[in-house]
Amino acid sequence: MNTADQFDAVLDKCHGLFEKKGKDYGTAWRILRLPSLTDQIFIKAQRLRSIEEKGTQKVDDPLEGEFIGVLNYSIMALIQLERGVAEQPDMSWEEASAAYLAKANEAKELMLRKNHDYGEAWRDMRVSSFTDLIIQKLLRVKQIEDNQGKTLVSEGLEANYLDMVNYSVFALIMFMERRK
Repeated sequence: MNTADQFDAVLDKCHGLFEKKGKDYGTAWRILRLPSLTDQIFIKAQRLRSIEEKGTQKVDDPLEGEFIGVLNYSIMALIQLERGVAEQPDMSWEEASAAYLAKANEAKELMLRKNHDYGEAWRDMRVSSFTDLIIQKLLRVKQIEDNQGKTLVSEGLEANYLDMVNYSVFALIMFMERRK
């Protein structure tokens, strides 16, 4: 499989979980402010880092699930950035699913452009590096949020969330390749 096809396979799995949770919970996430979504992503990334550093885990949830969570929460954040926060769930599940797929496609297009320029350097990286890069992006996002979304010369929130989606995809592709 090439990277674009692997991206699609990972997204199918992540979107499938997003849709199942949507059937259980609806679009209640629409009321979350960006800092709350950022904190949810941070919790997932911190668990990954903690387990990577300790080499063991006491809760039997697979690490792959944490990367799926980072990816899905990042896409929710991208939707919130575009649409704003709602006081009540204001999207049908079909609208949320379509918005998810649109943001995932933006991430894929960015990944393809960067892969062209970087020559798929990510394939030689470690999964733990993706964890660290996600945490770094989260710290940047938190600072931008604390600055009320303003940056002087740096990329903004959207670029950081898109990168977190793609780092998660890369890690999930690596998990997928290990299972072969």
